[in-house]
Amino acid sequence: MAKVLIVASEAIPFAKTGGLADVIGALPPALTLQGHEMAVLMPRHGALDLRGARRVYESLQITLGAAEYETSLYETSIDGVTFYFLDCPPLFDRAELYGGFKGDFEDNDIRFAVLAHSAFTVSRHLFRPDILHCHDWQAALVPTLLRSTYANDPTFFGIKTLFTIHNLGYQGLFPRESLQRIGLRQDLFHIKGLEFFGRVNFLKGALYYSDALNTVSPTYSREIQTAEFGFGLDGVLRERSEELYGILNGVDYRDWDPATDFYIAANYSAGDPSGKVKCKEALLQVSGLPQEAIDRPLIGIVSRLTGQKGADLLLEIAPQFVGDDLYLVALGSGDPVYEQAYIRLANAYPGRIAVRIGYDNRLAHQIEAGADMFLMPSRYEPCGLNQMYSLRYGTVPIVHATGGLDDAIDEDTGYKMKDYSSSALLSAIREASAAFSDSARWAALRRRGMVKDFSWNTAAKAYSALYGHLLKIDHAIV
Repeated sequence: MAKVLIVASEAIPFAKTGGLADVIGALPPALTLQGHEMAVLMPRHGALDLRGARRVYESLQITLGAAEYETSLYETSIDGVTFYFLDCPPLFDRAELYGGFKGDFEDNDIRFAVLAHSAFTVSRHLFRPDILHCHDWQAALVPTLLRSTYANDPTFFGIKTLFTIHNLGYQGLFPRESLQRIGLRQDLFHIKGLEFFGRVNFLKGALYYSDALNTVSPTYSREIQTAEFGFGLDGVLRERSEELYGILNGVDYRDWDPATDFYIAANYSAGDPSGKVKCKEALLQVSGLPQEAIDRPLIGIVSRLTGQKGADLLLEIAPQFVGDDLYLVALGSGDPVYEQAYIRLANAYPGRIAVRIGYDNRLAHQIEAGADMFLMPSRYEPCGLNQMYSLRYGTVPIVHATGGLDDAIDEDTGYKMKDYSSSALLSAIREASAAFSDSARWAALRRRGMVKDFSWNTAAKAYSALYGHLLKIDHAIV
């Protein structure tokens, strides 16, 4: 068994902008059940309440180039996992995690370089790991620092690194001058290091300097080795393909199970699905859709409204969608262009399409429970979680066959569009609607999905095996 320090920028219940936080909140406790000793290091963001945490390192000075940053470390424990919070108010005491309405924070390179350096303070003084498990570009400097700044420090000899890619579309790109700002050696700026078309790429460094890599679904691990999904890094990933793994994310059924969900109108299960119709009635009411829709397909969306998530496709087929006597309730936020387009869509089809801009956790649960089908037509999707939530809630997924959507959904549990197009989406919706009209067929389809098990236990076993493999290998890059 291994001692593992996870380095990440967010985790529930402390801070969240997306699925990364769900993973960091759920995976470490599942790994403790596999026998590993787990700790997590993350920033103390502005909204993070430190009551109940204790300060374990005071006046930790981190030097980047000519600048020094005064930080401290706090510790708490939850579900058998130790959490360390890096406190540096000038860098992390902000309302948003990565940027505001004007875009990314200009000092994100400094912010997450400080986080990376603090991982070595934790490793030296508080929790000496066998493995540093780093997530996404915000933690990507850790493997680079281990192979450069800290390479000759015997404290860290033998520590292995695993880097998990949650979304290759976000890489941590900065101007070349950033190297000097964050105090990295200039000789790291080369084609097999941090250099990326004249810029510094945090994530690219981790791809080269980590002992092993993984993505959050098997299909995505193959997709990112292609020019279509590789975002300019497909060549690097093909070079590292022997040490690139795909592990499908899991679901925390403590939060997402209709049998125990306190947000929904009635609890139900695969053995007794009768409460689902009450949930549909409640969703129609809360969304302002007519109760006569109870006998027609009601499709749900909970998503970021972006091009990656396929927000454009539904806009193209709205007239046919409404003409087929279908109903839609959508919850999401994202690109202002799509937000406005979805508001106009709801205004154009009142009583048929309901849209809520923003995020509302209660409504997200109500949509999963009350909808008949769940739409996820993502252009690409590293893993996705809502398709797995939907299966447990008996809400049949309609997805694009990409990434984790393709891995989680098959012909026995949902509908997949092979092509990314509005016509393919309309065909998949119509196929699902035809099945909905056959009550016995629909009930059997729903039940097959509801009994599927995508718990974190399965993913934790795969990570545990990968940890075991890591501890046996030599460094992949010298």
